[in-house]
Amino acid sequence: MRAEMQAVRDEAHAYIIRMLEQATLARQRMFGASSEQMSAQSRLFDEAEVLAQTSTDAHDTAPIAAEETQDASGAADATKAASKPARGKRAPLAAGLPRMDVVHDVPESDRTCPCGSPMVLIGQDISEQLDIVPMQVRVIRNIRNRYGCPGSQHAPVTAPLPAQPLPKSNASADFLAMLYTVKFVDGMPLTRFGRVLERHNAPVPSQTLARWVIGGGKLLQPLHNLMRDILLDCSLIHMDETVVQVLKESAKAPTSNSYMWVQSGGPPDKPVVLFDYDPSRSATVPTRVLEGFKGYLMTDGYAGYGDIGCTAGIERLACWAHVRRRFVEAVRVQPKGKRGKADEAVALIGRLYRIEREFKDAKPEVRHAARQDQSVATLAEIHAWMTKTVPLVTPKSALGTALAYMKNLWPMLSRYTERADLPIDNNRCENSIRPFVVGRKAWLFSDTSAGAHASAVIYSLVETAKANGVEPYAWLRRVLRELPAAQTVEEVEALLPWNLRLPEISPIPLP
Repeated sequence: MRAEMQAVRDEAHAYIIRMLEQATLARQRMFGASSEQMSAQSRLFDEAEVLAQTSTDAHDTAPIAAEETQDASGAADATKAASKPARGKRAPLAAGLPRMDVVHDVPESDRTCPCGSPMVLIGQDISEQLDIVPMQVRVIRNIRNRYGCPGSQHAPVTAPLPAQPLPKSNASADFLAMLYTVKFVDGMPLTRFGRVLERHNAPVPSQTLARWVIGGGKLLQPLHNLMRDILLDCSLIHMDETVVQVLKESAKAPTSNSYMWVQSGGPPDKPVVLFDYDPSRSATVPTRVLEGFKGYLMTDGYAGYGDIGCTAGIERLACWAHVRRRFVEAVRVQPKGKRGKADEAVALIGRLYRIEREFKDAKPEVRHAARQDQSVATLAEIHAWMTKTVPLVTPKSALGTALAYMKNLWPMLSRYTERADLPIDNNRCENSIRPFVVGRKAWLFSDTSAGAHASAVIYSLVETAKANGVEPYAWLRRVLRELPAAQTVEEVEALLPWNLRLPEISPIPLP
């Protein structure tokens, strides 16, 4: 009886500790200091003041004065600013931006020298200002000439209209490129963009904009398919998932969660980011979207990746960043000023990351040797520490759950040392998800599953363009102008981001 009472007391004590830890973590998430300088809420109204106090850039402080002096022969020399020096070095404005010269001349009455001789031009002082032209909304009138038989004996001939991205709409390719950019790159909801158009005397209902997004998703699907082929051909894929709310999903409540499944990978010169929408978070989804893949798969510890991890030809890797976060949470619930077991775990994991930073730019063979020599030894030390610590910790405490998480994933956590090119964590995929998460805070939900599918396609395209160093709007303009007329796979492939570099996607003049 006494043993039973003690067991009840121990269980109650563990439960109380667990509740206190959860309350502490919840309070820190809501009110604790962020790793950034200020929280987003506190920056809402004083962003300009904060940035002005912390900035080392001189864009806002340096006077409009001579940045270079040019003599009459065209040679330029750097000169000092006319007033007090700026607090930081001003970065030059991009050379690729168009320039418009505004010449400021000395009045003719002031160009007579005190000696009586007329002055001659000996040079110029040149400074540059960043300027912007507001968005211009215009109407393109497609005029198709029609020719007929003078005797009306034969049918007339009319000039054909070039292939259009959305034939039954009155949206041009460039308009759609802007629409997709402001929503999927800049995170602007369609209703807000509709208000922008209304201010420019070109109102378009939000429902119409939504239909154009869905239509664009269908049009751009072939590019999405080709990018998947590239992704599945490589030997390493990162994968993660995040929630998205879809109001009109069949057999689901409007408040329930659906999911965007994100994959990133591809060859070094052809990085790919793919989004796939699915109402489910089941294990069948990664198995379906990665059908045919053979290689290493980096994920977090979610059990839904278990089935594909058991597939022949797939070796699953686990993310050390997720493990570290759990131990960091365990550190946060420790008594203030005390160093505990969780601190030891964070320090040991930090050693793994120091090795990765030190050999990040080393040759593959050097990095692999460092992993075998240093990382494997550190992993053995972490495993020994884990084996020793697990029996001493309450299983359901913050430290206990962190230890259990690491123990369950251990074979996948230590596998990255097998090759030089395998990642230690899944940060690459999480960074790819971040723009979607930021945009979701603004537009909140998708109305239909068709809209969610279209969002997945367009997010895939713009994020892949960004990963390849291609400006999304300029690339989308080119794609939306040429894709409707593409007849072969080769013509579609030619529009992929790695096949169109910046000189090729510079603004195309209207005919």
